[in-house]
Amino acid sequence: MSVQPVTLTRAAIGVAVADQPEDLAAFLKPGCAAAIWRRRPLPDFQTWIDGLSADLLPRGRAILPSDAVAETAGAFCDMAGTPPGPQRDRLVEDISALAWIFASVMQSSYVRLNITAEIDEAHRSFHIDAVTARLVCTYRGHGTQYGISTDGREPRRVFTVPTGAPILLRGTLWPEALGPESLGSNSPGPGQPPAGLLHRAPPAGDPGETRLVLILDPVFDPEDEK
Repeated sequence: MSVQPVTLTRAAIGVAVADQPEDLAAFLKPGCAAAIWRRRPLPDFQTWIDGLSADLLPRGRAILPSDAVAETAGAFCDMAGTPPGPQRDRLVEDISALAWIFASVMQSSYVRLNITAEIDEAHRSFHIDAVTARLVCTYRGHGTQYGISTDGREPRRVFTVPTGAPILLRGTLWPEALGPESLGSNSPGPGQPPAGLLHRAPPAGDPGETRLVLILDPVFDPEDEK
C-alpha cells in the first residue's frame, strides 16, 4: 500500500518510532516495549476503504507461512465480496508485506493472521496480550491506544496510533533473555514488557462505526497451535 509519512509527537517512553520498515528492528532492543512505523495511507486508498459497506470488509483467521498470507488475504476478500480493483490489491499486498516484515523481525516462519471488522464498543480496557508479541494495524477507524502505567491502573496519558500505522507490541510471554535462540524457542519464558506499557482498542467513535483491523502474532511451531 502506498503510504505517506506522519509525524508522531509526545510518544511514550519505551516506544520506538520507525520511519522505514527496517527501522522496526529497534523493537528487539532492551527497554523497547513497542515500535510504531509512522505512516498513513494515501488519500485515495483511505477514501475507498472508508466508503465500503461493512459487509464487504474482509475478515478471517488462519495460521500459515508468512509467504502464503497474500493468497489467504485475497481469499478473505473474495468471501466478503470486497470489490476487485487497485485499492483492494493494495490492501492485500500491504497485509502480506506486514506479515513478512513482522515474521522477519520475530524470526518466525509462521504467523497467526487475524483480519477483523468490528463495531466500536463503548468501553475497552487497557491490557497486555498473553502472546510473545503482536502487530496491530488499523486500516479503517481509529487506531490502537496505548500508555504507560506504573501501578496497573489506566494510563494517565493516552496516545493513539494513526490509522494505517502498524504498531508492534510485546506481550507477557516475551522472553527475558533476548536473542535469536530465545525468540525461536518453542516455550519462551515469561517476561514483563518494560515500562508497563498497556494498550486497548479505542473507545466508541461514531455510532455503528466499523473498524478494519489486522492482527499478527508470531508462530514459532505450528504443531503447538493445534
